[in-house]
Amino acid sequence: MKDAFGTPQSLLVLGGTSDIALATARRLITRRTRTVWLAGRPSPDLDDAAAHLRGLGADVRTVAFDALAPASHETVLGKVFAEGDVDMVLLAFGVLGDQANDERDPVAAVRVAQTNYTGAVSAGLVCARALQVQGHGSLVVLSSVAGERARRANFIYGSSKAGLDAFAQGLGDALHGTGVHVMVVRPGFVRSRMTAGLPEAPLATTPEAVASAIELGLRRRSETVWVPGTLRLVMSALRHVPRPLFRKLPL
Repeated sequence: MKDAFGTPQSLLVLGGTSDIALATARRLITRRTRTVWLAGRPSPDLDDAAAHLRGLGADVRTVAFDALAPASHETVLGKVFAEGDVDMVLLAFGVLGDQANDERDPVAAVRVAQTNYTGAVSAGLVCARALQVQGHGSLVVLSSVAGERARRANFIYGSSKAGLDAFAQGLGDALHGTGVHVMVVRPGFVRSRMTAGLPEAPLATTPEAVASAIELGLRRRSETVWVPGTLRLVMSALRHVPRPLFRKLPL
């Protein structure tokens, strides 16, 4: 169960090598989180992440999880919940893709959509049902400001995040009153391994800043968190820019 400050004692991370997820896990472990499951494709990076978190004092276990294998999600994630209550699930997996290449290769584009949206729908529903059965818990979904309005530069990624964001909002409404809290997190450009080599965008942030915002959102039981917070106003304005003008913006 969560402590008086809203810190989960047990955490399941879907996307166990995500920079944002690991920054969040580190921050929560320094509070009171004691048990962490890192779910992801088996790899040296996943093992290294688990060893690092163990060094901080947590009981860390790895789980073989593939977002692109939804038929396995119920079995794989069900085994985690069978070991005991999970206070928080952090859905943090996703791929950026290569916009120029993916426009020429529909199969690659579909892989982005399947990872970021279809895989998240499957895993999200499985976890939501398990949280509902235990009667408590938070499902934190990493969305993106890219999903607020599709941009020419990354509309394949952005459209997949738009779908994820809408799904997570609807799931939160469906679970309202059940004891399960759904929080959608919308970071802007995050300086991480996924964005390495890309031109930095205005209002760029860090995994650590996103982790701090997630922790604050949990305490407040927020439904939506923007990182940085000023992006809420920026995107509110951009949503209403006429399309002919929007196309000309250097976004």
